[in-house]
Amino acid sequence: MEIKIKRLHPDTKLPSYAHPGDVGLDLFSLEHFVLQPGERRLFMLGFALEFDTGYAAIVKDKGSISKAGLHTMGGIFDAGYRGEYNVNLVNLSDAPFTIEPGQKIAQLVIFPVAIATLVETTALADSSRGTGQFGSTGKF
Repeated sequence: MEIKIKRLHPDTKLPSYAHPGDVGLDLFSLEHFVLQPGERRLFMLGFALEFDTGYAAIVKDKGSISKAGLHTMGGIFDAGYRGEYNVNLVNLSDAPFTIEPGQKIAQLVIFPVAIATLVETTALADSSRGTGQFGSTGKF
């Protein structure tokens, strides 16, 4: 699959795969920032993408920083979006975490997606789960 990428900042390190066959494109910080415990911050990435309808670009945690307690918040980019990509990080640990320019902070996965047509109805078919929510199987 070919995706067009536009650099929006001269210091942007463009997303890249670390190894052949990887599915997550590494995303790199543009700035130095110390993320305090409990703090959430939006990191702009300095690029925009263009790809076909029927796909979505989804930001996911990077294993190396998730071990330190950082987690991505949200992060679904639709095919029609042409603005600057970003990563919203939250520090769930009890220690500050220093992020440096060029550091990997998340990964971007391109997924094929179904574009649904919703049909309003007054009833839904029965299922074995029914309306059971969290813990509906009795196992945790």
